Amino acid sequence: MLGKSYYGYGSSSSNLDSMIGSSVWLIIALVLAIVGGILIYFLFLNKKNEGKFKGFVGWLYDFLSFKKMFLEALLKIIYLVMAIYITLSSFALIGTSFLTFLLVLVLGNIVIRVIYEFALILLVICRNTTDIAKNTLKKPEEKSEPKE
Repeated sequence: MLGKSYYGYGSSSSNLDSMIGSSVWLIIALVLAIVGGILIYFLFLNKKNEGKFKGFVGWLYDFLSFKKMFLEALLKIIYLVMAIYITLSSFALIGTSFLTFLLVLVLGNIVIRVIYEFALILLVICRNTTDIAKNTLKKPEEKSEPKE
């Protein structure tokens, strides 16, 4: 019965040891994450590396430097899942009230669509702003010299 409690769980000292071990690992993980993040930012995501990588490493560079937005695809998936869920779950209400079923079926899908479109509008504004910023910045060779 050494190290075991009456109910078969470990003693409080083994629970304490486990919590201390977890806490130490969490601190080590935090330090490694900070060091790794700083190294990746300054060594890999450096501006001089832009366009240098191909294949998976190029995709990883674009992903980590936020060159490509993946939120739009994720929002579309979430919208489809929610619309299907609302539609299917509304059928559970047929037995209680046909009017409630219709309201949830129609209004639920309209509400989820409006919420999705508002989120999508924010993404479109972000994309358009980025495009405008890219188009207004001229490359040094494109700057026109004043002609006399």
